[in-house]
Amino acid sequence: MRPKHELGQHFLVDENILGVIGRLSELVPEDVVLEVGPGLGVLTGYLAGIAAHVHAVELDRSLEPELRARLGGRENLELHFGDALAFDLAGLRPRPGKLVANLPYAIATPLVVESLDGLPSVERWCVMVQREVADRFFAAPSTKAYGAVSVLIQLASRRTGFHPVSPSAFRPRPHVESALVAFQRVPLPAGYAHVKRVVGAAFAHRRKTLPNSLALAGLVSRERAAEALAQVGRPPHVRAEELRPAEFVGLARALE
Repeated sequence: MRPKHELGQHFLVDENILGVIGRLSELVPEDVVLEVGPGLGVLTGYLAGIAAHVHAVELDRSLEPELRARLGGRENLELHFGDALAFDLAGLRPRPGKLVANLPYAIATPLVVESLDGLPSVERWCVMVQREVADRFFAAPSTKAYGAVSVLIQLASRRTGFHPVSPSAFRPRPHVESALVAFQRVPLPAGYAHVKRVVGAAFAHRRKTLPNSLALAGLVSRERAAEALAQVGRPPHVRAEELRPAEFVGLARALE
């Protein structure tokens, strides 16, 4: 099979990494797993050999013959073809409790972020992503990698594992390092949808002060934003990247 450059396909071919994925995802026979981007089915077959049920969602329909040949006959595996970002993942039955995948680079961040509240049945994630994306997920405030994605993921989960992965594990070899990152759900803060809007607006203009960014995004006026910041003990000249995830929850509540 020839990988499609326009889809950013990098097929996982190193089966030695499968045991690491199984350990970080804490796979057990009772699991229902969602995999996005099965590619040639290397990880898919491993998951189906352990879990009770696997939903594999693939965009590239031309991979179907290869996947059917490799995985055909497994009664606990369902292949779904379509764009995972547009697919009704919440409608899958049985509902997935884990998301385990070598995620296509182009959709890794939006898929994970939307799954936090869009897939409430998922309790654990173990995803292969670009190393810089993995670092961004759990970056600390006031660092270059810290952003809206960091805040939202850290509000919804805690990191449980991390493992760097060499480019040699894929065909074709990507020009960047990859990493497995695992995280476990924690209860979403009350009013998470509102918090999510505030976080998105706060980071919409990174070089601006937070009141200016919120105003430019059309969320609230600069004056209202400054008042809300005062309620969480922050001055009006603070920038979004300086606030801790929990402070965004307080800010959102102050803006209600």
